[in-house]
Amino acid sequence: MTETLSVQALNRATLARQLLLAREPLPVAEAVGRLCGMQAQEPKPPFLGLWTRLHGFQASDLHAALQDRSLVRATMMRATLHLMTASDYTAFRTTMQPMLDGALRVLGDRGKGLDLQKVVPAARSLLEEEPRTFNEVRALLQERFPDVNDRALGYAVRLCVPLVMVPTQDRWGFPRTSRFTLADTWLETGPVAENAIDELMLRYLAAYGPASAADAQTWCGLASSGEALERLRPGLRVFSDDKGRELFDLPDAPRPDEDVPAPARFLPEFDSLVLAHADRRRIIADAHRPMLTTKNLRVRAVFLWDGFARGIWETEYKRKVATLRMRPFEALPAAAVDELTVEGEALLRFLEPEAKETVVAVEP
Repeated sequence: MTETLSVQALNRATLARQLLLAREPLPVAEAVGRLCGMQAQEPKPPFLGLWTRLHGFQASDLHAALQDRSLVRATMMRATLHLMTASDYTAFRTTMQPMLDGALRVLGDRGKGLDLQKVVPAARSLLEEEPRTFNEVRALLQERFPDVNDRALGYAVRLCVPLVMVPTQDRWGFPRTSRFTLADTWLETGPVAENAIDELMLRYLAAYGPASAADAQTWCGLASSGEALERLRPGLRVFSDDKGRELFDLPDAPRPDEDVPAPARFLPEFDSLVLAHADRRRIIADAHRPMLTTKNLRVRAVFLWDGFARGIWETEYKRKVATLRMRPFEALPAAAVDELTVEGEALLRFLEPEAKETVVAVEP
């Protein structure tokens, strides 16, 4: 008989794999590999996401990994920017291409006249000359293809040419307008040619399991996720959730007792944990999920107490005072406020080391 896992059990299993039951003393690149990447739509969130997961993390640790090229920031899962290990990027970039090709459909009429057989080589030639911002790439391609929408040209290059962003000494590793370069130039090797969907699914389960085929597809955007899990089925453990849905997992993956304590934690905007499943009840209640995303599709920063998302948070820095404001989804017990205040003050000291005062406040 198939074992049923409660929402609480799924929560603890996922937190264990996401380094959120206890901070671990891991090198930065190893941690990012364990997480199978971190969404990095903006440059700052991965710094916060690693601080909340790693013992003794310093911003300089991530800067060093970006500069020595063991980590890269590039378009990957769901056609969004991710922080990935260089080895994972090269291993899985080709696997992502069918999803990236499909994303071109959003261009609609703006894609009129777009010929990838001509645009891709032209873009590669421009980026072989030197790293460029996308404003520069679009302008130069527009000169060559004047009848094609410039935004369509830029979007096609983002999706169809393996690129990485060039890190700088800016505080969060990248300037507001970053330069891009060819991945095979930056890493001295290009993406492997083979589709590695089966290996990607094993890595997903290691980082986010137990999970369903729908969960896996939500995370990566690949329609072939379910077929891969079926091929892998003989070597996996199979569970069900409280709604009878089938969940896959690695046989030896951690599945701690559902009552194991979970510490207060602050997750940054766009954290992959809140985006990696179709059924997100293991992290955030369905009733609270609409509050996770803004009208312009920004994924808000959330805080966890007893393992689950209990509200959103933001910070402000004025006149040497660093303030963290929590907006709970529901009233918090006193114990939660106490634990979150301690954790919030530590986060503010990381974010604003020159602050003379730190304030953690709970707002309606």
